[in-house]
Amino acid sequence: MNIYKTHNCSELNLKNKLEKVKLSGWLHRKRDHGNLVFIDLRDHYGITQCVIENKNKNFKLVEKLKPETVITISGTVTPRDKETENLELKTGSIEVKIDEVSVLSEAKDLPMPVFGEQNYPEEIRLKYKFLDLRRETIHNNIILRSKVITFLRNKMIANGFLEFQTPILTASSPEGARDFLVPSRVHPGKFYALPQAPQQFKQIIMISGFDKYFQIAPCFRDEDGRADRSPGEHYQLDMEMSFVEQNDIFNVVEPIFYDLFTKFGNGKIVNQIPFPRITYSEAIDEYGTDKPDLRNPIKLKNVTDLFRSENVSLKIFKDTISKGGIVKAIPVPNTHSKPRSFFDSLNNWAIGEGASGMAYIIFERKGDKIIGKGPIAKFFNETALKELIKICNISEKDSVFFICNKKNEAEKFSGIARQKIAEENKLIDEKNFKFCWIVDYPMYHYDEEAKKIDFSHNPFSMPQVKLENFDKSDPLKILAYQYDLVCNGYELSSGAIRNHLPNLMYKVFEKVGYKKSEVDKKFSGMIKALSYGAPPHGGMAPGIDRIVMLLANEKNIREVTLFPMTQNAQDLLMEAPSEVNQNQLKELNIKINLKK
Repeated sequence: MNIYKTHNCSELNLKNKLEKVKLSGWLHRKRDHGNLVFIDLRDHYGITQCVIENKNKNFKLVEKLKPETVITISGTVTPRDKETENLELKTGSIEVKIDEVSVLSEAKDLPMPVFGEQNYPEEIRLKYKFLDLRRETIHNNIILRSKVITFLRNKMIANGFLEFQTPILTASSPEGARDFLVPSRVHPGKFYALPQAPQQFKQIIMISGFDKYFQIAPCFRDEDGRADRSPGEHYQLDMEMSFVEQNDIFNVVEPIFYDLFTKFGNGKIVNQIPFPRITYSEAIDEYGTDKPDLRNPIKLKNVTDLFRSENVSLKIFKDTISKGGIVKAIPVPNTHSKPRSFFDSLNNWAIGEGASGMAYIIFERKGDKIIGKGPIAKFFNETALKELIKICNISEKDSVFFICNKKNEAEKFSGIARQKIAEENKLIDEKNFKFCWIVDYPMYHYDEEAKKIDFSHNPFSMPQVKLENFDKSDPLKILAYQYDLVCNGYELSSGAIRNHLPNLMYKVFEKVGYKKSEVDKKFSGMIKALSYGAPPHGGMAPGIDRIVMLLANEKNIREVTLFPMTQNAQDLLMEAPSEVNQNQLKELNIKINLKK
């Protein structure tokens, strides 16, 4: 028999009535009623209420116990009175009448409570993460994370994928985010890099003759943290397949995600497969982002031509349009009962976000006509109002907001405003998971800061232009077989059909300024492998952290991460990063030269 317990703290019920039992766990909560002390005893599995009477020899000991002290109790299972049952607990119909108590490990005064899960400063929560992880919500989130990973692993194996592990110490890549570098002791002055992703290795696995690969891969990027991105490291379901087209990958992935979100989504509805395919250009035009939240019914409209016409006399917009700007309209349904303050507050919000504001028109019916009201309605003649109503497909119960700016800025901010307005109007259906694919990404974009063409996505993707036509094509019009899986406004995964032709790879890199010799040097392993017979292949890498964040209905990725860092990449529990001693630096041939 186990010396610590006969049962877990979630197992006992009326079937165990009058049984002698032993339980071990943490003192979750204590309630002193004078002659009786009630203890909620907690372990990984649940909570059991225990009670001790003042005539028991251990009563004084129990009275002095502090929360989170680890104890073992022995006692008898007793039914609770009907009026004291707690139906929220699995064990809520019984309690254990304590005979014996032993203390396994005393707890000091707590820097933060476990019971009650009160909001506490993040710094305290991260510094005492072992206490934070005892709290019910985050404890369950971490359990969910484990179940999600197990589910995904089983699905991949069932689909014929083999699980391999790729190196953690590898070569630095010139593309993507900053690398984490690891100095080599045996090769002075040289460095390994931690992998930003197993990109090149998984492609080489396909070139090596394996057909389907996956792993739950740790990835390392020296980039700033956000609510939906951990600083430093994350985990992804990395996968790759040989002899496939884009749709083959979609056909494998969609049923997995449909089943995953149906199983762990707490009853939320998952949109049916196949998931919608939206081109990158359509996404930017209609949603202002390549991560659209399809629960939001609002679609943006480009009304630049309308504002350019003689039927609209708004000079400030016309001036911006004459300099290459555009006007995006945001049609908003059922705002006829909103007060003027609603519209003005959104305009003020836009100004606070750095925009010049959001003009608007409110529509209403007057007799047999629909008329416009608001600050800029007077600049529209009747023909313009009719045209706007037609373009935006609206009625007398609706309104339209406008954003006028340079093309990229107007598109980006209209996407942010679309989501803000939908949230303010409670248009987003929180009971749904809505997936879509964003496809046909541009291969290149023009970097305004560097004044040069650069990759817009993954440089190893297959362009949608054949080798013989590549040099004749405008690089900014070349599309790639690149795709993102998006759910509820979050990018869950990027992926692509890979460029498996060395000669085409040289052409692709040449457009951003790489010479053939530089490609050979920077990507020697990849180019070498591609030169000995490479199958067409492709894959993707859904992020585990964001998947669990969505399923747990959390807004911050740290709420689903076992030992997260702060947003500025500090581990407060282990006090990392930390200084190292001079002997360690000497072994690595490194000197520290701190900037003042």
